[in-house]
Amino acid sequence: QVQLVESGGGLVQAGGSLRLSCAASGRILRIHAMGWYRQAPGNERELVARITSGGSTNDADFVKGRFTISRDNAKNTVYLQMNSLKPEDTAVYYCNADITTWANYRRDDYWGQGTQVTVSS
Repeated sequence: QVQLVESGGGLVQAGGSLRLSCAASGRILRIHAMGWYRQAPGNERELVARITSGGSTNDADFVKGRFTISRDNAKNTVYLQMNSLKPEDTAVYYCNADITTWANYRRDDYWGQGTQVTVSS
């Protein structure tokens, strides 16, 4: 009933920038918090940044000053602007959204399929 479609990943040199986008679609009544997580090989999935419907953000310490999360509520889209990328930022980045749908007004957590970000040294 809900799909999250990510785009914007790719290969970039250290110090470069990428912008990830994630658009939610489906029988959406309301989108609450949206966020980005990442998972590198052999590691657990970790929070990168999260943003509430009102625009309050929560960033992981390792991205402060480098990554910026934002959202466009009219487009049901969340963005992650990543600057000053480092090789250790290499991971699959996943979009996450807390959504209430029209189906019985059920509120659930949804995930995108992931987009690969590779930073070369």
